[in-house]
Amino acid sequence: MPLQPSVIVVGAGPAGLLLAGDLAATGVPVTLLEKRPRGISNLSRAFVLHARTLEQFDARGLADEVESTGRPLDSLRLFGRLSVDLSTLPSRYNHLLVTPQYEVEKVLWRRAVEAGVDIRHETELTGLVQDPDGVTVEVRTAAGPTRHLRAAYVVGTDGVRSAVREAIGLPFPGRSVIRSVVLADVRLAEEPENLLTADAVGDAFAFLAPFGDGYHRVIAWNRARDVPDSEPVGLDEVKEVTRLALGRDFGMHDPRWMSRFHSDERQVPAYRVGRVFLAGDAAHVHTPAGGQGMNTGLQDAANLGWKLAAVVRGHADAALLDSYQTERHPVGRAVLRSSGGIVRLAMAKAPWTLALRAALTAFLDTVGPARRKAIGTITGIGFRYPAPRGAHRLTGRRAPDVALAGGRLYEALRGGRFVLIAPPEYRGGGGRADRLAVAHWRSGRGTAVLVRPDGYVAWAADAAEPAAIEEVLAAHVGAA
Repeated sequence: MPLQPSVIVVGAGPAGLLLAGDLAATGVPVTLLEKRPRGISNLSRAFVLHARTLEQFDARGLADEVESTGRPLDSLRLFGRLSVDLSTLPSRYNHLLVTPQYEVEKVLWRRAVEAGVDIRHETELTGLVQDPDGVTVEVRTAAGPTRHLRAAYVVGTDGVRSAVREAIGLPFPGRSVIRSVVLADVRLAEEPENLLTADAVGDAFAFLAPFGDGYHRVIAWNRARDVPDSEPVGLDEVKEVTRLALGRDFGMHDPRWMSRFHSDERQVPAYRVGRVFLAGDAAHVHTPAGGQGMNTGLQDAANLGWKLAAVVRGHADAALLDSYQTERHPVGRAVLRSSGGIVRLAMAKAPWTLALRAALTAFLDTVGPARRKAIGTITGIGFRYPAPRGAHRLTGRRAPDVALAGGRLYEALRGGRFVLIAPPEYRGGGGRADRLAVAHWRSGRGTAVLVRPDGYVAWAADAAEPAAIEEVLAAHVGAA
């Protein structure tokens, strides 16, 4: 059976749509399998895009469109008196964007279709077998009969109950952190004072966020009420928990959807098994505190997409794919720690945890480096990937949107290519136009910097001869 399409992505949530679109944009044939019927679901839990994710959208020419779907917020309240000021972020997007997940999916779905992704709805993965040359997946469609598809690689972005993860036999160790969380989409008679409203008092926590269509999402939890997820949710329960946590229920009425769920902290030990990869909630899941879930999955996709494209197109050795685990697994672990820490401190009840929360709040309020590190973790701009011993200090870091002759870096990244920011006298790099854009500093600076398609620095040198630059390009971008 021929290896077409070259990559199968399972799950058409934000991570799957971004990954599929990135691959297709480079010319890699992609099939995206989604068991839901066609149409974007608005029953999403995610409502926040952070700065690093918005930068990734900017690098794809999508940031303005995504920003038009929501409302910016320049601070994020975490617990008690602690809020983080995002207006000082060293980013073009020094805010978070409040927009429901389904709006993000609409933008990414359109891009994927325009790039040529073959999206197959009502198609469920039921089995998977891999061999040294590729992967064969078994799928069940709405029409009924079982079919087989084959590809060079498969990526599971199919959520917490990932069929791909189950098919490759990976455990999903962890535990439930909070149970019997209620969700509701309601209209409000009284508009909240803040764009995002959240607080915890005693045993109760509540969060409100607008959809933008007259409805608000409510996420609420009462520690004293621990019932199974199957227990029906009534509007009176949602109101009661909200009043306990926020002091009032804002006149909730006309619910269009209510449900109950539990929030877990889990992470797979490996993001790659042979030719199969996991990303997003299929690889890691954590509490909604800090709004990091959807963002982390999108960053997984941005990291993996260009690497898969380089390998499938023959411009890089398959060993490059090992760096996905090396780079993204520690980030997933860090997000589990940070989001878990936020929710535990927000729900602090014992005297010693209340004292710890007060001390941490005071510490972050007064110690700048600690505050910047916390903000960098939550927004994603502070993560750095491992660099080889002796590498330049910039290697592995997120590249800021620097000014270039004729534009800026994230505009130059829009072709899904590496960007070499070269000294003024350098005029090389030819023969790689499909993979490399050569730019120069607007300031005339002499430092050479090679930026990966995902916006991280692959290599840098304060001074480099043209021959040395060509050697670096051959190693990272491929032969001319």
